[in-house]
Amino acid sequence: MNLPTPADLRQRRTDLELTQSELADRADVSQPLIARIEGGDVDPRLSTLRRIVTALDEAEGDIIRAADLLNEDVVSVSPDDAVSDAATLMESEAYSQLPVIQDGIPVGSISQSEFVHLDEDSRNEPVSEHMAESFPTVSKDATLDEITNLLDHYKAVMITESGRTIGLITEADLAARLS
Repeated sequence: MNLPTPADLRQRRTDLELTQSELADRADVSQPLIARIEGGDVDPRLSTLRRIVTALDEAEGDIIRAADLLNEDVVSVSPDDAVSDAATLMESEAYSQLPVIQDGIPVGSISQSEFVHLDEDSRNEPVSEHMAESFPTVSKDATLDEITNLLDHYKAVMITESGRTIGLITEADLAARLS
């Protein structure tokens, strides 16, 4: 069994955005003890170390990740699909934007705002000629904070695993799942 070093404990605590006081409360130890352990000034008893690690494990479970929020049923279009097909799909699904996916890999996005300036002749053109950049991609381990930061700037976030799309998160998905 590998025991965590003081640096490991400090890193985990800061990754979880816990203060020393918050960790001490969760582990039922004093904040000065956490500070001394993290500083390498004291070697804790095994039972104390176990309580600290358990508190960190429980705090990690409190973190909402992309895997908890993603919508696995991704409605998308291909770059070769006609613009009219994309518009029809958006209307039937009541979406204002869609990812453009080729062989499971996000390659762009298309939204209703791209349709506003199109003439009748453009309806049969491929989506690839009118698509915008792809939505940002994150792994299923991305945190809620990372996702909300991206959603402040983009209409959706793609969740990928080994480069392939496994889900999508929009602001509407966040609101529905967190309410």
